[in-house]
Amino acid sequence: MFSHVMLGVNDMDASKAFYDALFAVVGAKPGKIDPKGRCFYFKDGGVFMLTSPINGEPACNGNGSTIGFTVDSPEQGDAWHAAGVANGGVSIEDAPGIRNAPSGDIYLAYLSDPAGNKICALHRISTD
Repeated sequence: MFSHVMLGVNDMDASKAFYDALFAVVGAKPGKIDPKGRCFYFKDGGVFMLTSPINGEPACNGNGSTIGFTVDSPEQGDAWHAAGVANGGVSIEDAPGIRNAPSGDIYLAYLSDPAGNKICALHRISTD
């Protein structure tokens, strides 16, 4: 369904450092900056990008929007969350942990990135 996700940022260096640290936890390489100053991350067929807004206005976050990233385990989610906080992110929502959901138990960890975007690590707990 998705081809890519792109987020607007106001400080590319801070945002790149933040996402480099987060994505290192899940085995992705550091982002690559293209000639237009955009930062690209590639993993498992997914593409995640950072950019300064093309219209020259400041980047702003979407109230009510969340971008979720899959992690392999709650432990990896905890490491993801810790890497984010250590690199300019802010822990938001409830503390990282397992939640009961209608579709089964899930692990969630929420952060606000340096540009104020809400992101989440998610791991579906096996019920087998």
